[in-house]
Amino acid sequence: MEELKGEKLANALKSDMAKHAARAGETVDQFKAEQEEKVRQLRKKGIVKVGPSAKEYDQYVRLLDGERKLGNASKMAYNYSLGWLPGMEWKQYVDRDTLPLINHAKLVDDLIYSHGWEVLVDGYFNGDPHPGNVLLIPRSKGDMQLGLIDYGQVKALSKEDRLLMCKIVIALADENKADVIQLMKEAGYKSQNRNEDIIYLYAKVSYDEDNDELTGGKHIQLFMEDIQAKDPIEALPKDFIMVGRISVMLRGLGHALHQPRSVAKAWKPIAESVLLGLGLGGNPNPNPRDCSDYTRLF
Repeated sequence: MEELKGEKLANALKSDMAKHAARAGETVDQFKAEQEEKVRQLRKKGIVKVGPSAKEYDQYVRLLDGERKLGNASKMAYNYSLGWLPGMEWKQYVDRDTLPLINHAKLVDDLIYSHGWEVLVDGYFNGDPHPGNVLLIPRSKGDMQLGLIDYGQVKALSKEDRLLMCKIVIALADENKADVIQLMKEAGYKSQNRNEDIIYLYAKVSYDEDNDELTGGKHIQLFMEDIQAKDPIEALPKDFIMVGRISVMLRGLGHALHQPRSVAKAWKPIAESVLLGLGLGGNPNPNPRDCSDYTRLF
């Protein structure tokens, strides 16, 4: 087995923030406080800050790198002309490593997709995908590959469970409330009052997405406590508890990076491909991505 060598995502994101702060002429604390204040002001207006798309990030990095190369060319011209004169100091070139190169949008998309592949295709997944369990591995072509490590909390799903989760994912992505409710009951969800609105909200927030419209602006934990108070849960789909855990954790990273996501919409092509491959319906052209090019397991 080959050991993966790279930087833990948690550390890489801190370094990335330091680079953004340096470009703004601020300390990390100043930059962080300024960004948090911007978010607070937007929330007062009912606006959720959403960061750049993957394409916009790539364009931004190319712009920064172009400016860097232009600046280095100017410095080279100086260094090999006036820089040779007595008493003159050579100007230092700027390395590409000084640029904030992490594409937050692509990072969140790739992490969500690769874990969806583990859940729905492999049937084995890491139930603790925090940034300390992800490596950023440099590649020769200049981009980064994700390394998923520390599988200490592995959950296995049976074929039947995978197929049921595929159906739940598709129903959530399509916002088919009736199907979601029926499938959740099949999965084992039971509550005291059988409140179908509560069943749908539980599935939506557990496996798909969370936003102020769904949770009323409450933290997920408080929202789930409210659900429990309104319609006490008697039984949960126990085999899907860890699926909900990774969905919440990956979405939490997305929120921290201002990249909110619908996990169900991201996983839908995978779910359709699985069902189609077993002759159980699904989109005839799901076009799921292969994760092997950008993810490696240790």
